[in-house]
Amino acid sequence: MFVVDTNILLYAANSDCREHDVCFELLDRARNQAGAWYATWSILYGFLRIVTHPRVLTRPWEIEAAYGFVKSLLSSPGFSLLVETDRHELVVSEIISETPDLAGNILSDLHVAALMREHGLATIYTRDLDFHRFPFLRVIDPISGGTPYGK
Repeated sequence: MFVVDTNILLYAANSDCREHDVCFELLDRARNQAGAWYATWSILYGFLRIVTHPRVLTRPWEIEAAYGFVKSLLSSPGFSLLVETDRHELVVSEIISETPDLAGNILSDLHVAALMREHGLATIYTRDLDFHRFPFLRVIDPISGGTPYGK
């Protein structure tokens, strides 16, 4: 069981980037395996925000194509979205007290980390180094030294 972060989705969807093959293979294996794998709505919205942004991509996607990609993830066997539980506020408070100097952009990662802790998940595939700030997570970068799931 693991979570895939926004950047892995972006690289898997963008055949023009050098990270594409590894991330596409990771996503393809996840979609075809029997085990559970996850994302959050914030991860999916992050994907939509970036892939449709004309100042980020030279050829931004139309929203219909971008949301089609999201819908294909949502219909994948074993895929689920992590959502807040009744314990969310308590978990966020615990992480804030355990992790010094959280501020700015890392707060969106805090949200993902809290959802992972709430649901008993520890592994996230990402290229975002900020996730290393949360010692309860196992952060795997499939591009630089991480082993893609299923290998």
